[in-house]
Amino acid sequence: MIKWMKRLNQALPGLVLGILAYGLLVELIGVWFVSDKIRYTTGLLIGVSCACGMAVHIAMIIEESVRIGEGHEKYLSFKSVMRYLVLCAIMITMAFFKLGNMFTALIGVLGLKVSAYAQPLLDKLIRKLNRRR
Repeated sequence: MIKWMKRLNQALPGLVLGILAYGLLVELIGVWFVSDKIRYTTGLLIGVSCACGMAVHIAMIIEESVRIGEGHEKYLSFKSVMRYLVLCAIMITMAFFKLGNMFTALIGVLGLKVSAYAQPLLDKLIRKLNRRR
């Protein structure tokens, strides 16, 4: 799985790892402060899953846009809008069937941004650890 992600985009495995680490941290900290622990956890899992899916989709779209070359703007715009429409559909379905907490799902989706901003620091940390070995 990691090799597949690295072939798609060198930064993708680190981004997904950061999203998963963020989700674990939010779960371990936040689950103690809520009364409905199951909906908190399922909402967060749905959000983190969406964030991981969005990260992979973005990497695939960037690769495809580079392959297309000229005139990729319309393709990129269409796929970006579709990504967010799918996210909205997932959130609406989650709220309608009460599958999880909407707030924690949005916190989980924000893991994509947190991981993207923290990725240079994680990459630097991983390189330091690899040098020590």
